Parts: sequence; structure tokens; C-alpha cells
Amino acid sequence: MFKILVGLRRSCCSSVKSRIENRANCISRIWFGPLPKDSQWIKPGRLHYLENDVEKQVDIIKTMNGVVVLLYNKSREKLIFVRQLRGAVYQGIYSAGSSEMSKGEANLEKFPPEIGVTLELCGGAVDKDKSLAEIAKEEVLEECGYEVTTESLKHVYDYRSGIGTSSSAMTLYYCEVCDDQKVSEGGGVDTEKIQVLEMSVEESRKLVQTGAITNGGPSCLMGLLWFFLNKAPNLST
Repeated sequence: MFKILVGLRRSCCSSVKSRIENRANCISRIWFGPLPKDSQWIKPGRLHYLENDVEKQVDIIKTMNGVVVLLYNKSREKLIFVRQLRGAVYQGIYSAGSSEMSKGEANLEKFPPEIGVTLELCGGAVDKDKSLAEIAKEEVLEECGYEVTTESLKHVYDYRSGIGTSSSAMTLYYCEVCDDQKVSEGGGVDTEKIQVLEMSVEESRKLVQTGAITNGGPSCLMGLLWFFLNKAPNLST
């Protein structure tokens, strides 16, 4: 399976002839460790409840809510994506077939870092005391380099990122931009290393065709399906 995922980079950069604006980051080492008790991103716990007088329990993880933005550049008729290493994805592939959490040094020859690199829509955590639209606007600027207004962000969906062990509230926006709004290369802030990737409408359509494989979350697929149902038919008019 991970051999297919390693090939995603080639399919994004060669087969569909897409353009990556930020150079790929070189990851030379990966290792696994325990979750610190003071993690600001994840809080594990156990929920107990009675159902028909039967006591039940489920292990849960509290995570932050998030916003996601599907960006379409009208100047070049391109959809805009981001790529970055996601540790949870890498660990999921690395430890597939085992119920234990991975520990120690990762074998990068057998499991290259590329298997954990995802294809996603622009977005981020709701970790500021601001409106969802304001946070989404900041993410568009930080990750993709476009200056947009909150009024240009069309609200599409509110949904849950997962309903098994975690259940973050997610908000999806759609936003159309043009080249004049490009004010930086993006790529994230602080230590983030985010690659910006553009695909044509037809290239992007391949991502939601039957049998397609994408190494990202459902937000990307949901956004694309909405786009092809509601926006793509009108682009040529």
C-alpha cells in the first residue's frame, strides 16, 4: 500500500503536470515517543455511560476544531492544494497490522517520509479567539499566500472530522482568488513546511474518480465533490 502512496508525489508532479511552488522539505529522521501530559493538541480520556441499564465505555481523544478552505484561482483556472508531512498518517501506515503504537527510530529506507505526506485543502486549527471566517482568512494567507476578505469566503459545510475516537467540528469554506491577490509564496508560519500545489479542474477531477487514491483526509474529497457538483458546471459560462 505505501508503495502506492510514495508514488502520489510523482503522480501529482509528473502525471498531472502540476506545479509545486515551494520546494519539498528534506526529512532525514523520524522517531516515535510517548504523548506528553501537557500536550495542547490532544487530550485522551474515557467516556462511561449507561445504555438500557448496561454500563459501557469508550476511549476518546479531544482535539481542536478546524477550518478548511477550497481555493480556486480564476486567473489560471486552477484549484489550490497544500502538501505536508502528517505524523499521524505516517504512524498509521508504519504500524499497519499492529495494535501497538510505534516506538523508537523509524526505518526510513523501508518506510520513506513521503508515505506520510498528504494532499489537503488549505486549513488549520481553531486556536484563536477569532471568528471562523477570520481564522480561515489567516490560513489562506499563511499557507497559500493569498490576501482574501472574510466576505469572499463562502460557507459550505459544517461537519465532524471523525466520530470514532475523536470528533472535531470542521467548517468548510469556498473562495475564489486571482493572481492579483497573491502577496507571498505562503508555506506556513514558524516551523511549518507546507508545499503549495495547483491542479487544473480536469486534473483535480481524477482525485474523486472511482478507484482514486489520495493520502489526505475526507475534507479534501468532500470539498472537491461539492465543487464539481456546484461550481465546475458553471465555470465555462
